[in-house]
This record gives sequence, structure tokens and C-alpha cells, in this order.
Amino acid sequence: MDARPGGMSESSIGDLFGRVAEDAKAYARAEIGLYRTIAAHRIAKARNGAIALVAAIFLLNAALIALFVAIVMALAALIGPLLSGLAVFLVVGIIAFVLVRYGAGKLSALAGDAEEKAALSAGEHLS
Repeated sequence: MDARPGGMSESSIGDLFGRVAEDAKAYARAEIGLYRTIAAHRIAKARNGAIALVAAIFLLNAALIALFVAIVMALAALIGPLLSGLAVFLVVGIIAFVLVRYGAGKLSALAGDAEEKAALSAGEHLS
């Protein structure tokens, strides 16, 4: 090994590249560990919020059921209990049907739109 000015010995280029590679691996492991810790922390903080939202959905569902029962009871005095139940069922059923159609249409975007499918198809033909 050659001596450098100041009494330091010169490392081979292979040793330097080896140390750089090890340092890069250690840095990547540390970054991955940091992001895992951040994700776990965020999930732990969001868990209680998600539980609260689910509870709110169940309570809202119960409130809507109570409202529909009240509407049926109010209409029962006017058109009878059977017809009032059917009328509320029909209106709520139509609203639910429209919401299901809308939601299913929006979820179909997960399969990709026509432009995306054409681009993928063109890419497959190039291979």
C-alpha cells in the first residue's frame, strides 16, 4: 500500500466501493425501518377514528330505520298500515337502487376505462 501525505494509507477502489455498497444497504434498511414505524404510528392513530366512523354508520342506520318506521306509522292513519309500509318500501327501494347503480358504475373504474384498456392492448401488441 502506498502512503499518502499525512500518514494515511490508501484503500483500494474495490474496498471503497464495498464500503459504499454496505453504507447504501444500511441506509436503505434504516429508511425502510423509518417508513414502517411511521406507517404503524399512523395506523394506530387512525384506528380509533375508523372505529368511531363505523359506530356512526351503525347509529345512522338505526336512525334511518326509526325514521322510516315513523313515516309508515304516520301514513298508516291516511292509507292504512299495509299500503303505507309498501309505499315507504317502494320509495326507499328506488333510492337504494339508484345508489347501487351509481356506486357500481363508479367501482367499474377499478377495471380501467376504455382509453386505459386501449393503451394496455397496444402495449401488448408491441411486445
